[in-house]
Amino acid sequence: MVDWELRPASLRDVEAVAELRAVVLRADLERLGRYDARRVRQRLRDGFDPAHTWVIEVGRAPAGCVALRPAEDAHWLEHFYLAPHLQGSGIGSGVLSELLKRCDDLGVPIRLNVLQGSPAQRLYERHGFTVESENPVDVFMVRELAR
Repeated sequence: MVDWELRPASLRDVEAVAELRAVVLRADLERLGRYDARRVRQRLRDGFDPAHTWVIEVGRAPAGCVALRPAEDAHWLEHFYLAPHLQGSGIGSGVLSELLKRCDDLGVPIRLNVLQGSPAQRLYERHGFTVESENPVDVFMVRELAR
């Protein structure tokens, strides 16, 4: 596995993260007939909260991001993007495992949504997430507390 670190995000990171989102989601959004180059970036800008976001670094260079937003009944895993050339290297599993442990220590479940047909759904299923509901675009998943 490649060595990685999480560092707190700042407002300076928003444009790089918006660009990464556009690259990572493009194939899935095109497959679903939903890709819009401006909208994919703007949705990230509109929902970016550095207080709950981390930048994933590999070799001290930004390689991805992830957010864990507290909500009333769970934490929402959001904006989990990793540069395509690093996908499949174990970084995503490592980051996800760390966040799952944090939520287990806090006693809160985790929710997320993933695009229909995205390979990321398999990652989430391997880490104990189950499908709660779905629609033609999104699959909503939850991981209850580890026992």
